[in-house]
Amino acid sequence: MVKLAEGESVFVNATAEQDFKITPEQLEAAITPKSKLFMFSSPCNPTGSVYSKDELAALVKVFEKYPQIYILSDEIYEHISYLPKHESIAQFESVKNRVIIINGFSKAYAMTGWRIGYTASNKELATAFDKMQGQITSGTCSITQKAGVAALEGGLLSVEEMRVEFKKRRDLVYGLLKEIPNIKVNLPDGAFYFFPDVSAYFGKQYNGKVYKDAAELSIYLLEEANVAVVGGDSFGDDNCIRLSYAAAEDKLKEAVKRIKEALAKLEA
Repeated sequence: MVKLAEGESVFVNATAEQDFKITPEQLEAAITPKSKLFMFSSPCNPTGSVYSKDELAALVKVFEKYPQIYILSDEIYEHISYLPKHESIAQFESVKNRVIIINGFSKAYAMTGWRIGYTASNKELATAFDKMQGQITSGTCSITQKAGVAALEGGLLSVEEMRVEFKKRRDLVYGLLKEIPNIKVNLPDGAFYFFPDVSAYFGKQYNGKVYKDAAELSIYLLEEANVAVVGGDSFGDDNCIRLSYAAAEDKLKEAVKRIKEALAKLEA
């Protein structure tokens, strides 16, 4: 999307030790006179990281120095968070007019296939978005719109039940992943993913084939363990793989067991 807009992406990298959240110092170091837009998500895919109000406030202090920068905040996992409440960067008056919130129904309301989302911003931006959207898709399916209304008016009871189940699965998978030697994993505060660092296994081999990065290790786990994961290179960190725990507990136990057994077969 950045390339289509004839822009250049500047990546700010965080590690598992930081819970994959950038610091104000990292943010400011990445800003140049050409910087136009900051894009991030909280809760985050692929890491499950969630910025606290204090952490967002610290980033806002940086943005206050650079009034030309807009902030695109992807909050589609808003209701899949294990913290007391969701915190949006749009709550800060000093930057509110520059924030573009992206959200939708896919995650919280389990409406993945319905393909309906929404954005919130100042009126000038919203008018421009509307003009573009009208030329790209004309309009969202009317049945999907009715389903979205039902989701919003139906309350959050079922969403809370799902969130509680996801938290149980998160705790289960975290405990199992911690038992696998030589991988680094943090405890995510939202979404339904883990993003473990598996770089300790790079350069190891099985049956004469050496696996040099996360992409190749993902293929190995698919072929040897019949478990599908995604290489971190798809998300900007080639030391990691992404695991989803949006599955039944018995399947999650079996999947992590297979991953552990497959990694144990790799030799230096």
